[in-house]
Amino acid sequence: MSKCVAGFEHLEHTADVLIEARGSSLSEALEMAALATYEVMTDTKLVEPRVRVDIEVEGLDIFNILYRWIEELITYTDSERLVFSKFKVHYIKLDQDHAKIKAEAWGEEFNPDKHPSRTVVKAMTYSQMSFIEEDRCWKIAFVVDI
Repeated sequence: MSKCVAGFEHLEHTADVLIEARGSSLSEALEMAALATYEVMTDTKLVEPRVRVDIEVEGLDIFNILYRWIEELITYTDSERLVFSKFKVHYIKLDQDHAKIKAEAWGEEFNPDKHPSRTVVKAMTYSQMSFIEEDRCWKIAFVVDI
């Protein structure tokens, strides 16, 4: 039986960034998806968890929840200049026609003297979005618009 190792990869894409996030649970995979998104923007190892943001998103299904989760985080970056480095999904509910997650994100205000500026993530997309669960490992793929 293979062991699932949490993490993420930025894969080749013609114009944007294709992300594959992994985790031993759906919660962990969603956390890795968020971390991967912020690694596109800056070095998350340099982002201190000074500010906590509570996030609760609802949607139609698991795809819509992933979209809204990442989009909500990007909104905090755009409106409050926050970058994040730590994420915790506390609750996931998936019904036939409704989905919901409750989570937290920790980070701090972007400081160009401290945080290297990489690539601006403009938006989340549904492009190439997929969820696969096999061998006790969740894999999530999606594209962010840069």
